[in-house]
Amino acid sequence: MAKLVEMDERVGIFTQMEEDVGPVILINKFSVDPKEFDQFLKGYAIDNEKFKQQPGFISTQLYKGIGGSGTFVNYAVWESAAHFKRAVNNVMNPNDRMSAFPASTVASPHLFKKVAVQGICVD
Repeated sequence: MAKLVEMDERVGIFTQMEEDVGPVILINKFSVDPKEFDQFLKGYAIDNEKFKQQPGFISTQLYKGIGGSGTFVNYAVWESAAHFKRAVNNVMNPNDRMSAFPASTVASPHLFKKVAVQGICVD
């Protein structure tokens, strides 16, 4: 069975989904056994086809580590944490939120918001 490991040990994704903030970026790091890459990509496609249909979804992109890496990173933009929470509750099986993914998958999802740094990046 695939598993969830929080990216930040101080605050989990389900706590983050309760915050009234938007827009938000979901960054989800996946570690996958190379023998299960095809199965992972199929599970990713199945889940994300459903997420794309949800209110508040803006965009998503999947990246794969190079040089034989078994790491993938998903970057998804949502109108708000509340939209993302509703989408998770609509799309994912509450008894097994990782059911679409192969057993070797370890997911670490986390929500972020933009931060302004003067002279470097805007809010």
